[in-house]
Amino acid sequence: MTTLHDFQVKTIDGATKSLADYRGKALLVVNVASQCGLTPQYSKLQSLYEQYGAKGAEVLGFPCNQFMGQEPGTENEIKTFCETSYGVTFPLFSKIEVNGGGAHPLYQWLKGETGGGDIQWNFEKFVVGKDGRVVERFSPKTAPDDPKIVAALQRALG
Repeated sequence: MTTLHDFQVKTIDGATKSLADYRGKALLVVNVASQCGLTPQYSKLQSLYEQYGAKGAEVLGFPCNQFMGQEPGTENEIKTFCETSYGVTFPLFSKIEVNGGGAHPLYQWLKGETGGGDIQWNFEKFVVGKDGRVVERFSPKTAPDDPKIVAALQRALG
């Protein structure tokens, strides 16, 4: 059986990272973009990370430029923007594709675990449990501090 822990990704700094390193943590996995109307969600993602990080939760941000070119920068530009504009300290990863033939295997799996539908837009969210299984999927417009996301994250934390 495949879980999120079976995947490897590249960090925003270019290092290979095994998602098995997050075993035992609840996760909020989000495809992000710096030039989107939903970009201010970075603030609420950071707040969730600060509020639940000590309880065993992580926010994982995956930049994606597939939606109207709203993440055109380099990894370094993205990292700098997130840190300086929103104070982001949660892990960011290298830019990936989330839909189509070039979709990253992680996102192929996330979509498959939740019915197979394409990612709708930037800032679609997946809550993943400590066991690496998807708990729930949320639309891009659902704010990170929405009670439904908070409740799913709390369930994932056990």
